[in-house]
Amino acid sequence: MRQNWPERLWLVRHGQSQGNVARDAADEAGAHEIDIDMRDVDVALSALGEKQGEAAGRWFSALPANERPEIILASPYVRARQTAEIICRQGALAGGPARTIIDERLREREFGIFDRLTTVGIRERFPEEAAHRRRLGKFYHRPPGGESWADVILRLRSMLNTINLHYCDRRVLVVCHQVVVLCFRYILEELDEETILSIDKQAEILNCGIAAYEFEPDAKGLCVPALELWNYGAPLEAEGTSKTSAPDAMAGTR
Repeated sequence: MRQNWPERLWLVRHGQSQGNVARDAADEAGAHEIDIDMRDVDVALSALGEKQGEAAGRWFSALPANERPEIILASPYVRARQTAEIICRQGALAGGPARTIIDERLREREFGIFDRLTTVGIRERFPEEAAHRRRLGKFYHRPPGGESWADVILRLRSMLNTINLHYCDRRVLVVCHQVVVLCFRYILEELDEETILSIDKQAEILNCGIAAYEFEPDAKGLCVPALELWNYGAPLEAEGTSKTSAPDAMAGTR
């Protein structure tokens, strides 16, 4: 018995967004601000991001029916909702098309006063806060009006409780954001600050990169989450779809 865990859990970062593209352009130009005139929640996928979502969806749909996701949960942010909907349209869910379940606890980390600023812009406009962040570290630093990684982890613990309560023994796919994927890993594997930040430094999470956990009981009958896939981009490679991994657009530091 899985002790209320799902049968399998996939975590997928959204496809490349228009904000990712704007951020890359701002960094290349050395600009202080990312040129995108909308709320972070409203930032949509780029054309490439849509293709990445289609490639991921076809990968899920190629799995045997008894291995495909049964439930899809997504952040309310437009880029994540669009990715989830595209994945569904490719026939990724067992039993055919299904409604995407939106949960605000899966939203992107909130950046507060750092919203839409590049790393250069943060240092120039808020030097004291940037220095405070360097001292405290990004795991615990909360920009005024925003969230720390620890804040994100608090809401994700609640999210996991809901998944375990409502989707025990089901196959669940979650579409969310880069820091959210990392914070899920922190919780599921009971990591510490140093370890998760080391994982973060190794590589950016790919747009539509796939992580997967299994929850089979061990020899003692205890159910421990087992990481089976991490930052898996093979579906994009197989279809010749470009891989991208830029941090999200609304802050120069994640």
